[in-house]
Amino acid sequence: MHRWEGDLLNVLLAILPDPELDQEVAERLARQLRSEIIELDVESVCPASHAPVPDGAKGTDAVTLGAIVVALSASGGVFTALVETVRDWLGRSSARHRVSLTIDGDTIELERASVAERRDLIDAYIRRHTDS
Repeated sequence: MHRWEGDLLNVLLAILPDPELDQEVAERLARQLRSEIIELDVESVCPASHAPVPDGAKGTDAVTLGAIVVALSASGGVFTALVETVRDWLGRSSARHRVSLTIDGDTIELERASVAERRDLIDAYIRRHTDS
């Protein structure tokens, strides 16, 4: 599979919750992020076990929660909105969650970092995967 299938971009998003959180709380938080992503103008959001995984993406392991594949339109800035949604979700939490995004084997892992560090990393990743 290529990163673009027709006019769709497939992104593997894996949530690695704070290891000190109760499993039930971690699952609730993962569902919250998934709900926020569904509210975006995405084509589909599927559990990674039910969707094709982007080339080069590593499989999920026992500590990964809520691994999903998000199919986005190739236009309209939806990819940027997805990354901003993940960034905002991480920023609202005081826990030590990590979220990885993978496209064509290119993975960015977001976790507790200063706002400026996280912004710079995300901006560079977005530039690599958009026409801008």
